[in-house]
Amino acid sequence: MSSRDSILAAVARNQPELLPLQEVPSFASEEANLGEKFSTVAVSIGSKVFRVQSIEEAKQILLKEHSGARRVISVFPEFADVAEASPVSDTDPHTLADVDLAVLPAQLGVAENAALWVTDAQLPLRVLPFICQNLALVVPQQNIIPLMHHAYDVIGAQEYGFGTFIAGPSKTADIEQSLVLGAHGARTLSVFILV
Repeated sequence: MSSRDSILAAVARNQPELLPLQEVPSFASEEANLGEKFSTVAVSIGSKVFRVQSIEEAKQILLKEHSGARRVISVFPEFADVAEASPVSDTDPHTLADVDLAVLPAQLGVAENAALWVTDAQLPLRVLPFICQNLALVVPQQNIIPLMHHAYDVIGAQEYGFGTFIAGPSKTADIEQSLVLGAHGARTLSVFILV
């Protein structure tokens, strides 16, 4: 027997006992509080959360919060009077370097970690949520789900070319415990829960 075969045989003999996977809790009793749980977690990681009745209400809040924004891009028609329409897919990403605010929809939100799922169906350009200075995402309250396990059940059955979870503004910290926002992405994230 070669040394390779003896090593593999030793590894095979010394495998730990297989254990059943843990059950994922259903959290069914918390369904009514998903928006509240999402909001609490989102605020704790640096996002601002607003519960709104309409896109128009979100627009008024954003105009107040980002009154100094010079370049705004939005996919929502309600922003047509204050924002550029979303760029087409063949736009040179370098032309977006001066975007102050991007307002985009999110397909779903996860209460567990305040992550928002966006795909190329919601994004005119993949780079837009990462290159803008400030990002606003709109998610319907009924699209907030309890856990990442549930999110994977939803997104696993979909077809998309690009998808990403976004949770909170961009941040990084160093060994000296200095937190920097916006180091490699949006400096702020505003989440609008459409109720």
